[in-house]
Amino acid sequence: MKQVKADMSGSIWKITTTVGENVATGQEIAILESMKMEIPMESTESGRVHMIHKKEGDFVEEGDIILELE
Repeated sequence: MKQVKADMSGSIWKITTTVGENVATGQEIAILESMKMEIPMESTESGRVHMIHKKEGDFVEEGDIILELE
């Protein structure tokens, strides 16, 4: 499994993908809110979404696993 991790700390404002969806490298997977700014999070890998580890409203630290791809 390939892991997509948060590249900064903040709250997950919106998850923009679903389990089973195919995502490409660079595709938006979530929107992170940090310092009152909405920052798109992009997938660092391509593949099919196997599991989403975080939900909207969760706080993440840099390096936390957001989702897994197969």
